[in-house]
Amino acid sequence: MANRQSRNQGTEVLLMALREPGRMKGFGPDEWDLLLRIARQTRLLGRLAVIMDESGEVEQLPVSVQQQFTAAQVFVTHYQRTARWEINRILAALEGSDVPLVLLKGSAYILAGLPPSRGRRLSDVDLLVPRELLENFEQTLLASGWEAVKLEEYDQHYYRTWMHELPPLRHPERLMEVDIHHTISPLTSRLRPDPEKLLADSIPLADSRLRILQPVDMVLHSAVHLFHDGELANSLRDLVDLTDLFQHFGQNTGFWQELVDRARSQGLLRPLFYSMRYASRLLAADIPDSAMNATADGAPSGPVLRLMDNLIEAVMIPEHPDFPRRRRAVAQWLLYVRSHWLRMPPGKLLPHLVRKQIMRWKHRQATAGTLLQGNR
Repeated sequence: MANRQSRNQGTEVLLMALREPGRMKGFGPDEWDLLLRIARQTRLLGRLAVIMDESGEVEQLPVSVQQQFTAAQVFVTHYQRTARWEINRILAALEGSDVPLVLLKGSAYILAGLPPSRGRRLSDVDLLVPRELLENFEQTLLASGWEAVKLEEYDQHYYRTWMHELPPLRHPERLMEVDIHHTISPLTSRLRPDPEKLLADSIPLADSRLRILQPVDMVLHSAVHLFHDGELANSLRDLVDLTDLFQHFGQNTGFWQELVDRARSQGLLRPLFYSMRYASRLLAADIPDSAMNATADGAPSGPVLRLMDNLIEAVMIPEHPDFPRRRRAVAQWLLYVRSHWLRMPPGKLLPHLVRKQIMRWKHRQATAGTLLQGNR
């Protein structure tokens, strides 16, 4: 009975803190210990720190918790400053070039000062550039010191032939990866949004050399990344991002109708349906019924939706770190296979998954061998 209660507590404490931050003031030592561990694991500790800091009630928390929150904010500030510097270096490398640079996801939130940037750490800078300029852009960065992260021939072929982005680059003097996209969904994916529309409708930042996607496209990209292209492991933070975008842009007149219309025209109703459904169910996002109903055409059949509800709940809702569940591992594997099924045709899917599994096995073997050498 005690183990079952602990497991249930693990699935509730972080969602409770995100939905009703004021309740954190009433947490006891055990709840704080659990919350801090889960929040750190899901990369949401900085978010909780900012929430409490903005509430003006952080001093009512235990001193040890205040210290953890302060450290988290320092950590986030470092990563955001690093991302800003990486973008600065990219602009310097492109000096004199006419390449339009559209920031995506975390880097866009930070440079535009949008709500998802609050307490958000990131490990890469995502960019969108026209496909016809990809080669020149990549060569410019390589000539300026960036290096390929994925060096194996198969990985290079996989990215360049099938994916929506080039193999990631990283400068040896810095740890921030640069992911260069030419669209927002893999070339072999069942979704085929028009990248030219995304670029044409992007909006400039204060530094006119930088742009971000217009609000509805920003939401749709986040939805595609999370519910179509991604594997959904450690994805609660991405759902928090989506919830922030819904609440922020949803205040604009006409936003919800424009969002649904854009999703329909770009063939993205299914990921939008999922994003609205789970942002509402898990994070209590305030989404108008009219918008939810308008995405009904994108909903899967009843049995598929029930299966997705179970898988999403198993993977997205944090579990107690001391009581891992087999259900979660199975759900993660099924969603991993699903993400590849959606992005690759069947003839390429099985060979790819087999190869990736072999590569993982070799990596584990090499890691184990290194550890054994180190212990001698």
